[in-house]
Amino acid sequence: MDRSIADLIASSDGGDRAAAEALFAALYRELHQLARRQLAKDGGQLSLGATTLLHEAYLDMSGRPGATFPDRARFMGYAARVMRSLIVDHARQRRALKRGGAFEITALETGLDVAAPVAELDTLSAALDELAAVDPRLALVVDLKFFCGFSFVEIAAMQGVTDRTVQRDWEKARIFLLGALRRDELVP
Repeated sequence: MDRSIADLIASSDGGDRAAAEALFAALYRELHQLARRQLAKDGGQLSLGATTLLHEAYLDMSGRPGATFPDRARFMGYAARVMRSLIVDHARQRRALKRGGAFEITALETGLDVAAPVAELDTLSAALDELAAVDPRLALVVDLKFFCGFSFVEIAAMQGVTDRTVQRDWEKARIFLLGALRRDELVP
């Protein structure tokens, strides 16, 4: 299994199930770090571990026919979006009344708004989806920088552009997201 990532991506896109599994194995450590970063963004409020998130993301990604990844950057961006979606879904399930999410054991006033982080996560996810519909390249830069933790130089190398181009894309994306979040009243 000494195949390059590009070969594995190409074979995986061609429907080779073994190549898809080899690709996942080759990027496992990097994907595990991505899962840890994704979970760290919620401040430890979810009862979901990085390994569980990673494996759920793999099952989700492998179960979707027609998902293509022309390069490593798009694969990692897609993985970040899948993980973000799983985290949002998990947070929603925990909050759901039918699962006892609103049940409060103590009568003491805590002063904490438990639903706020989930609502913020929903709003941010919707803003990123809106950005992806308008400009997929900008959304990919956000996924790679914010969710995957890649530097501008690394993203530039993945995309075959200069790091200055990636920085401009990052700034455009931030402006778009800030406008979307302000419109949805998440940012004052």
